[in-house]
Amino acid sequence: MSAAAPRQRPRPRDIALQAALLAVLLGAFAWCLGNAADALGRRGIAMGFSYLWEQAGFGIGESAIPFQPSDTYARAFLVGLLNTLKVSAFAIVAATILGVALGLMRLSPNLGARALSGAYVELFRNTPQLLQIIFWYWLITRLPGPRQALRPMEGLLISNRGVMLAWPQPHPAWEMAGWALLAGFVLAIGWAVLARLRRWPVLWPAIALILVLPLAAWAIGGAPTALEWPAVRGLAIRGGISVSPEFVALFLGLSLYIAAFVAEIVRGGVLSVPKAQVETARALGLKRGQISRLVVMPQALRVMVPPLAAQYVSLVKNSSLAVAIGYPDVVNISNTTLAQTGHVVEAVLLMSAVYLFISLVIGAAMARYNRAVLLQER
Repeated sequence: MSAAAPRQRPRPRDIALQAALLAVLLGAFAWCLGNAADALGRRGIAMGFSYLWEQAGFGIGESAIPFQPSDTYARAFLVGLLNTLKVSAFAIVAATILGVALGLMRLSPNLGARALSGAYVELFRNTPQLLQIIFWYWLITRLPGPRQALRPMEGLLISNRGVMLAWPQPHPAWEMAGWALLAGFVLAIGWAVLARLRRWPVLWPAIALILVLPLAAWAIGGAPTALEWPAVRGLAIRGGISVSPEFVALFLGLSLYIAAFVAEIVRGGVLSVPKAQVETARALGLKRGQISRLVVMPQALRVMVPPLAAQYVSLVKNSSLAVAIGYPDVVNISNTTLAQTGHVVEAVLLMSAVYLFISLVIGAAMARYNRAVLLQER
């Protein structure tokens, strides 16, 4: 295969035109911001972000970090940001796994598998996502109460209060394993960069770093295995870890909806691989799994990665629909903040900056991966 064509260097005229356009846009933005500041000033509202360090005065039902009403608006905004990142990360993983499975099912020679996956894609892709989120929330809140909670398996209770799971008891070893997992991810990224320069294997050493380091830290810390089991006590369920109905509904609404689009992306990527290459691989004696892993998927990824990045960005932005069911994401908490302080412009700017930054990070990561795949064409 031939290498990708070299990029053309931009001409000075093009650079000058782009710089002029950027200056005009920044000037228009500054003019609008100045007009907003004048209008708010006439109403006795001063613009600025100093309000972030004032006491919030409201509680947040679900938080990844400790939060009290006496904490600042800045900490409340951080809680909302972490909640947005948490549900988005879980939904992206689930949507990818489910979408890949559905996309491959649509290409299966089995008629039942094709019909089932096709019905799923058409149903979830052609109904509004907000409606799906509200439906899941309605369904969860109509489940039995804690005393009649569903018990599909040991250590799992499902009720109208959410999902309760068995969880490891607090122990220093788990904290050590968490830090080791973070170090493993950092080292895996470093290894990927170095391995591509030296043409060393990338995948399995990176997986080993991510898995072995936390396991080693957990073992060194004493290898604790004790669990907290959820149990009904009085009118509530105590013990274990709780997942709120709002989180479950938003997670299902985001992941199941985007999975339908991922399935079509996977199907299109696989179909883009010339059939002649598949026939050649089969003639060489490769098995069906080897053909998929070594011939089809590496080439299909080049077609799949750009639209996948767009779907991931869409998922993160659509997490703002959480405001419809009361999940405390960055938009919900920002709405509460601006209602109490009147700093509408600042709150909107912060929300816009957050979603823009997350979108740019996802886009840059997927673009870098896409370039790595294209560089293999030689």
